[in-house]
Amino acid sequence: MAYAVATLAGGCFWCIETVLNRLRGVESAVSGYMGGHTANPTYSDICDGDTGHAEVVQVTFDPAVISYRDLLDVFFTLHDPTQRNRQGNDVGTQYRSAIFWHSPEQKAEAEAVIAELTASKQFGAPIVTDVTEATSFYPAEDYHQRYFEQNPQQPYCQYVVAPKVAKAQVKFADRLK
Repeated sequence: MAYAVATLAGGCFWCIETVLNRLRGVESAVSGYMGGHTANPTYSDICDGDTGHAEVVQVTFDPAVISYRDLLDVFFTLHDPTQRNRQGNDVGTQYRSAIFWHSPEQKAEAEAVIAELTASKQFGAPIVTDVTEATSFYPAEDYHQRYFEQNPQQPYCQYVVAPKVAKAQVKFADRLK
């Protein structure tokens, strides 16, 4: 079985990582950092906003089970791609919407999906998602991995993550493990 890798940034990585880890065909979804200029950044570094990194989720998946386009479909359902450098109350370049491509095919697919979404006017505002070549990936600290599963009663998880997970469980029920 040949796995592929996708790296997506859509605001706080806890939301995206939680849902992606529940999809059939996803081997792993790891929260981390990409797109900046600082080697080995920490969460504290990222929050300061000076590293240029985005909070991302790096997904290892089986394209025979779930396609890259399917991952992008889930990704665009989980965040608002019209907000530049923010998602709701999370503000800063670390919360930007971005697709970090790992091959020319991924780049073309991401651009095609964005063009289709733009033409459909589904979001009612211009999509500002960056489509950028993948750079070094730095896994986030251990306590960020599977954060929602470990902290479901935490207020941010209850008010921000849980509704997105619930929405995805309904919309993508046929794709869940």
